[in-house]
Amino acid sequence: MLAERLAPGEWTAHSAPSVFSLAAARLGWRLENIICLGLHVAPFERLVPHLARGARIICLVRGGKAAGDLATWLTERGWGASSMWSLAALGGPRESVRQHPTESYVADPDDKLVAVALEARGAQGLSRSSGLADDLFAHDGQITKRPMRALALSALSPHAGESLWDIGAGSGSISVEWSLCGGTATAIEARADRTENIRRNAETFGLTHRITVIEGTAPDALAGLAAPDAVFVGGGLDVTLFDVVWSRIASGARLVAHSVTLETETLLADLHRRHGGELMRVDIAHAAPLGRYRSWEAVRPVVQWSAVK
Repeated sequence: MLAERLAPGEWTAHSAPSVFSLAAARLGWRLENIICLGLHVAPFERLVPHLARGARIICLVRGGKAAGDLATWLTERGWGASSMWSLAALGGPRESVRQHPTESYVADPDDKLVAVALEARGAQGLSRSSGLADDLFAHDGQITKRPMRALALSALSPHAGESLWDIGAGSGSISVEWSLCGGTATAIEARADRTENIRRNAETFGLTHRITVIEGTAPDALAGLAAPDAVFVGGGLDVTLFDVVWSRIASGARLVAHSVTLETETLLADLHRRHGGELMRVDIAHAAPLGRYRSWEAVRPVVQWSAVK
């Protein structure tokens, strides 16, 4: 943190084994295969994207009590069968390394300088494919549904370190899945209740450091934002909004827009004619009861236009 704020000639680093290196050495773990997190300055939810069966994680926590709180948090979320080690005062005369079953961890509040190592077992963890289940998100029905979200993310082509404008974000599901790929997102939503859902989802998935929520209406809400690598418009695209977005994004940026109305569909068809890209209409039907039998229940067709500037 200091080096980021100083010029190269203003500081000298005297290297020493880090807590992560010491913990991995004590446990005999390969450091390059371990996820290392600083949970002493971040919420436990920061673990969510990384929890998977067999994952090895080393976390810095504030002390013995925080290690106990972490064990409780893990157990409540189905990871109680995990093995957990508390590593205190590594490299010093009071060093201790103790293994515990996570679900029966007993905190030592006197422990200081604590790291926690975790070998995850139990729940399944998040899928790494696009299109997470809709019920994982807090929403009021205004959500890009799972199949269309998978298609949208495929067209958006997220990469680690890239940024997204999610315009008319609704529940923020696109922002969440984009950020799970290692990018950052700015979710813009006009309604206060929906911005609250976006914040809840960002917190649940441990992505508050990657998702910025703006309560407002585009294009006005775009003022002052840095140009993104990709833009998603889930609905409500009009000529004014398109002109502003297209003028702001750089060459090579991706734009994906969805429509369920004839008016916006007409606009997307015209944009496809003028700017190229890919235009497709998606009709989806789900099996549903019909008396003693089942039948197909169609949802509104969605038109997707995707283009690279």
